[in-house]
Amino acid sequence: MYETLLYSVAASVATITLNRPDHLNTIVPPMPDEVEAAVAAAIDDPTVKVIVLRGAGRSFCAGFDFGGGFHHWDEALTSDGVWDPGKDFVAATAPTLAPTQKFMSLWRSPKPVIAQVHGWCVGGGSDYALAADLIVASDDARIGTPYSRMWGAYLSGMWIYRLGLTRAKEYALTGKPLSGVEAAAVGLINASVPFAELEETVTGLASRLASIPSSQLAAMKLVVNHAFENMGLASTQTLGPILDGLMRNTPDAKRFIEMAANEGVPTAVAERDGPFGDYSQASADGKPDPSHSIDPA
Repeated sequence: MYETLLYSVAASVATITLNRPDHLNTIVPPMPDEVEAAVAAAIDDPTVKVIVLRGAGRSFCAGFDFGGGFHHWDEALTSDGVWDPGKDFVAATAPTLAPTQKFMSLWRSPKPVIAQVHGWCVGGGSDYALAADLIVASDDARIGTPYSRMWGAYLSGMWIYRLGLTRAKEYALTGKPLSGVEAAAVGLINASVPFAELEETVTGLASRLASIPSSQLAAMKLVVNHAFENMGLASTQTLGPILDGLMRNTPDAKRFIEMAANEGVPTAVAERDGPFGDYSQASADGKPDPSHSIDPA
């Protein structure tokens, strides 16, 4: 039924597992559509009270897949092989087309969503996670927006709304990642636990939520969401993807993506992140433990 994810239901909980483990669950078509469809399936299922979003293998989600020059998105972004800013802005903002708005199906779901984060949770992957209601990460997870340095801009805006002005400016301008422990400490996520306890912690939290009437959960989620929507969330989510399109097509950005296509993604990100010594350029203790892997079977 799905190409890029797995969907299952047990004990009142629907689990959506991003399932491109050999590619760190990076985002390609049709993943945004399939996440939206899986959320709709959970909403339509009267036996489901809670949704859990997680990733198979070594990572939650390492962002958009830009290997090969990002050409798997050409139909939405180009005309005659050239970037089309008109097509890009429509694809980035139209509710039925925009990947950001498909991520936000998690936010709009009347049933609470828990993001179970481990490994890399970066770029667009962080937008997935932060669109959930509650986020629990492993201590060694790495959450960040390396596109802050090159080739992007905030998409969903959830970094801004979750962090507040002081911290949002810090992470928007530097792009530096946070460990699960650090993300919990600054209030970006709800909790950080050792990887060995992650699944049990999320299962217990989902079970507790499932003991509450669905209408009560929906009401409390709705009132909190509307408070943030009244702060201009929709406007932020219109501006962010438009700026993202522009930042993907500056001379510097074109050089970056051409390097990724011609010399490989590792070469491009090494040039971007090398001066900061983080993400793939970090020492072993600055990266997720590669042995921490989730087998969805």
